[in-house]
Amino acid sequence: MPETSAPKTVLITGCSTGLGRTTTLLFAESGWNVVATMRRPDPTLAATHPERLLVVPLDVADPASIEAALAAGAARFGGIDAVVNNAGITMLSVLETTPDAAIGRIFDTNLFGAIRVMRAAIPHLRRRGGGTIVNVSSGTGIAPMPLLSIYSASKQALEGLTESLSYELESQGIRVKLVEPGPMRNTAFTTTGMAASAEAPVPESYKAFFDHALGAMMNYPFPATPEDEVATAILRAAGDTSARLRYPVGPDTEEYARLRWTTSEEEYRAGMARLTGLDTWRAKAA
Repeated sequence: MPETSAPKTVLITGCSTGLGRTTTLLFAESGWNVVATMRRPDPTLAATHPERLLVVPLDVADPASIEAALAAGAARFGGIDAVVNNAGITMLSVLETTPDAAIGRIFDTNLFGAIRVMRAAIPHLRRRGGGTIVNVSSGTGIAPMPLLSIYSASKQALEGLTESLSYELESQGIRVKLVEPGPMRNTAFTTTGMAASAEAPVPESYKAFFDHALGAMMNYPFPATPEDEVATAILRAAGDTSARLRYPVGPDTEEYARLRWTTSEEEYRAGMARLTGLDTWRAKAA
């Protein structure tokens, strides 16, 4: 009889709700062992696939919890073959009045948290002879949007970091990928982001623009990106042995990528003005 290869093991961050939970279940259903991590473990998630799913605590701000989660996954399944940095937070705000603490939280989760996880995971992947790191970015990592300056900055930093690492870690047999989803209308992600947004008051001089930009977001010209499509892209990226770096998901992100990389700077800026409602703001303010 032909030998069957052992299942691969992936560690995923931010699995309590939304995209992380959907991705966890898809990997398990696709034959992977999954180390599903979150700050407060949910045992009901492990019960869905008890033979393939290990739920452990992990806070991307706590290096000790990251090391412990990787060690627990390696002990349970024999090693770690892939890592998905999914944990992330957002907020809508005017930069001028965004509190330092809020800026710090966003960067500590979206950028520094991913760095901590990758640094801890690289030795585990190397011991397996290589592997894959998938960093979940955003359409704003390609094309920044108004009122999302801090979130966009954190995701663009993650994009630059990931691209650089894609060259650096090739020497270690480790592939690095970027999945770039459009808005998923995720309830928990949006609720958390709106709660954070309340920390940043909108100055009177910005209010008309803020309301206009928020209205443009509410009347976004693209449909929401289904969570399961993003999870499928993450699964595909984790198993892709090619040199491909970016996986845009959703019609808006695909349009951002087209504008950013196949047109001139003038065409890109004009296109983004249309998509963000800035062109109508300019006409109204003229």
